[in-house]
Amino acid sequence: MNTVLITGCSSGFGLDIAKHFLNQGWKVVATMRTPNESVLPASENLRILPLDVRSDESVRQAIEAAGPIDVLVNNAGIGWLSALEGTPIDVARDIFETNTIGTMRTMQAVLPQFRERRSGTIVNVTSTVTVKPLPLLSVYTASKSAVNAFTESVAIELEPFGIRVRIVLPGLAPETSFGKNAFGRMEEEGGFPDAYADYINATVAQMRQHSGPITKSTDVAEAVWRAATDPSCPMKLPAGADAVAAADWES
Repeated sequence: MNTVLITGCSSGFGLDIAKHFLNQGWKVVATMRTPNESVLPASENLRILPLDVRSDESVRQAIEAAGPIDVLVNNAGIGWLSALEGTPIDVARDIFETNTIGTMRTMQAVLPQFRERRSGTIVNVTSTVTVKPLPLLSVYTASKSAVNAFTESVAIELEPFGIRVRIVLPGLAPETSFGKNAFGRMEEEGGFPDAYADYINATVAQMRQHSGPITKSTDVAEAVWRAATDPSCPMKLPAGADAVAAADWES
C-alpha cells in the first residue's frame, strides 16, 4: 500500500487532498502546524502529525515519524493581500519562509529516502496567479513563482534517480479561507497605505463579486492525485475551471 505525506491538512486544499487519497485506499500522513484529529474521518490508514514547514526540527521529526513514504505533497502555505508599498518586509520574509523555503525544506528531508530507493514523487501546489497575475498579490505571487521555477529545475536533476516532481496550479477558490485569512492578516499588520485605500477596497469588492469559473478543493485534490499517480501528466497541471482557462496548457 502506498503512503503519501501532505502538508497543511487542517483545512482547504490539504484537507480534501488527504480525504481523496484515503478514499483511494492509500495510507495518508496528514500534517498540520497544530494537529486537529476531528477534521478527518478516523481510519486505520490515517496518521496525523505536527509539522511546521518553517522549522528544520519540526520537519525532521515529522519525516522521521512518518517512516517511508512514496509521495510528498507540499500544500502548506500562507497568503497576503495588499499593495507592495504597504507590505512590511518581515511579512514578506515570513511568506517566503513558509511558501518557498518551507517547500524546499520538506523536499530536502524526503529526498535521501527517495534517492536511495530510486523512486518517489513530489507534488508542489502553487497558484495560477503565477501565470495570470492579479493586483495586491505581488509578494504571494513571487513566493509561488519561485516554487514553480525551482521545481522545474530540480525535476531535471532528480530524474536520473527515478524521482518525479510536478506542479499543481489552483485558481480562485472562494470556498476556502485563503482570501479571508490573507485580507485579515493584512489588517492585523496595520492595514494598507491610505493612498491605496480606494483602489484596494474596489479591487477586493470586485474579487468578492466574482461570478465566473472557480476552483473547488476537490478539483485540486483530483489534480494532485493525477500528478502523483500518472507519470504521463505534464509538469504543470491546472486545477479548476478558471485555472484551465487562465492560460494555454499542455494537455
